[in-house]
Amino acid sequence: MEMSPVLLKDALTRLKRAQGQLGAVIAMIENGEDCKRVLTQLSAVSSAVDRAGFKIIATGMRECQTARQRGEEPPMSEEELEKLFMSLS
Repeated sequence: MEMSPVLLKDALTRLKRAQGQLGAVIAMIENGEDCKRVLTQLSAVSSAVDRAGFKIIATGMRECQTARQRGEEPPMSEEELEKLFMSLS
């Protein structure tokens, strides 16, 4: 299912933020910074990526529901969406 960047603006914003955070984590490791600080920042990156994934799934669910309401075949089945959702866990 192709999704519009406009619909995924929030997810893109989260991923771009995570990209910057990951760069900072890499720099922290290269500079020998404190393990606790590195892991705290790495946890923030992981959370941002997870939230972006959930946002993408939620957008896909809304797109499928909208298609059903219009009497169209949704681009993905409920089983496919569930499988994608579970892949994030």
